[in-house]
Amino acid sequence: MGLGQSSKTPVTDDTDEVNFDHFQILRAIGKGSFGKVCIVQKKDTKKMYAMKYMNKLKCVERNEVRNVLKELQIMQNLEHPFLVNFWYSFQDEEDMFMVVDLLLGGDLRYHLQQNVHFLESTVKLYICELALALGYLRSKHIIHRDIKPD
Repeated sequence: MGLGQSSKTPVTDDTDEVNFDHFQILRAIGKGSFGKVCIVQKKDTKKMYAMKYMNKLKCVERNEVRNVLKELQIMQNLEHPFLVNFWYSFQDEEDMFMVVDLLLGGDLRYHLQQNVHFLESTVKLYICELALALGYLRSKHIIHRDIKPD
């Protein structure tokens, strides 16, 4: 939150094909309706990322293929210090994978559940970061429709 700003600099030559074998899975950190998120480390650079993977058959069954491809297309064209930046995507027989910035420190929902009391200056910082990120998205003609603490 706030401290885990991302900065996107090239980490590989565009001609390199990145696949699942380029990463070591460290641990799972989340699970959704048809996808999971885990912390991974890229073997050559030792850089850590979050890897989201979704079962292709479940995406098809739930008629979500268009939404997943749209999310991928949008994320590939964004770069902002207050947004999670996209790095790689690939697929295998069963799953689609998206590799993005790993931002540690917990999300806002976690901190609220811990009854953390934020200083007014901290709240102002988070609101400004959110406003800048939303302004950037708006400049790209993107409306985020799912803003929530987590």
